[in-house]
Amino acid sequence: MALTLLSHKVSDLCIGKPPLCCLSVVTATVSDAIAALKSSDEPFLTVWSCNHDEKTEDNDKCECLGKICMADVICYLAKFDNNVLSLSSAFDESVSVLLPKSRSLVVHVQSSCNLIEAIDLIIKGAQNLIVPIQTKSITKRRQQQKLLTRNVVVSLTNTTSTTHKNSRQFCWITQEDIIRFLLDSISVFSPLPSLSISDLGVINSTHTILAIDYYSSAASAVSTISRAILDNVSVAVVDKGCDQEDPCMALIGEISPMTLACCDETAVAAVATLSAGDLMSYIDGSGPPESLVGVVRNRLEDKGMVGLISLIDSLSLSSGSSSDEESPAGRTRMTSSYGRSVSSAARMARKSVAIVCNRKSSLMAVMIQAIAHRVSYVWVIDEDGCLIGMVTFVDILKLFREFLDGEN
Repeated sequence: MALTLLSHKVSDLCIGKPPLCCLSVVTATVSDAIAALKSSDEPFLTVWSCNHDEKTEDNDKCECLGKICMADVICYLAKFDNNVLSLSSAFDESVSVLLPKSRSLVVHVQSSCNLIEAIDLIIKGAQNLIVPIQTKSITKRRQQQKLLTRNVVVSLTNTTSTTHKNSRQFCWITQEDIIRFLLDSISVFSPLPSLSISDLGVINSTHTILAIDYYSSAASAVSTISRAILDNVSVAVVDKGCDQEDPCMALIGEISPMTLACCDETAVAAVATLSAGDLMSYIDGSGPPESLVGVVRNRLEDKGMVGLISLIDSLSLSSGSSSDEESPAGRTRMTSSYGRSVSSAARMARKSVAIVCNRKSSLMAVMIQAIAHRVSYVWVIDEDGCLIGMVTFVDILKLFREFLDGEN
């Protein structure tokens, strides 16, 4: 059974995968990236080193440099001075400023790459594996050529494309894809699935550093949120209590990059003015509470953050002109532009409630829990609700990899 499992190729996981939407690092700006993200049903877009507008026969050098989401945009804008000129210039910068410094988060592989090699790449730090979409028939090639022509028009208006030179397209494999695939053959790993995560030693305590106190300013968590994006996890929002001798950090909730990815760029105003606890409420669900919207506006004005005020007003004005929705006081509602259209899968992740388990939870239960909530980790708490650590997909893959090595 183990040999059969290992014989699978990554192409087996690519069936039905849509082609990736791509931005060119040569031509796209931060403003282009924001527009593309808002028009996309998916939370992430990929950035490539090839320029699709150039007439060249060589597309072998087309390389995916990384992926971006709205959380990257929000963290980027949060680092700028809050004057109109400075913030305005931030939108004109190359999309490359949104990319993480580590390119190992996305790795190119051939469709013939076997499953065990893919697992090894994930364990080494890859979040996504870029795989060429295979086309064999003449009919498919003709269809892709028509798609290329159509995408050239799209790329001129929306700055994104799904087709590269010579009609090539790519999809990607995620950590979740591999875990789902292994779940279909979970009996191969018996008795691991039935054992507790504590007995298996799979609880990871190193990520507990990605935590912020409930009452701390959200602005102080920007670098931590950026780190969470790199680690494919979230920032725990905790209550450290008043007892200095008690190391317990009660888990209240989380600030998830996937939750921020469902917002638009105006969420940076909430990051700049609210506490971590209030930010959880602001970005949770379908929209921010009216009370917090007013708090954000008042604090922006009190602090003289004219850049963010201008940003909010410009977006609210454009949104208000289309919806003609006004508050009782006659002011265009700030909430009208505080969200973006994303897929139902992404909306499932737009919650600030932390997904938790305990030491005695079985590995199988934790895997199903994570997949059901479309997250790559589950927080581990004790009987008092204190944060112990987390179990990530990478931790689980390491465990399975060691088990397979022992079988051979």
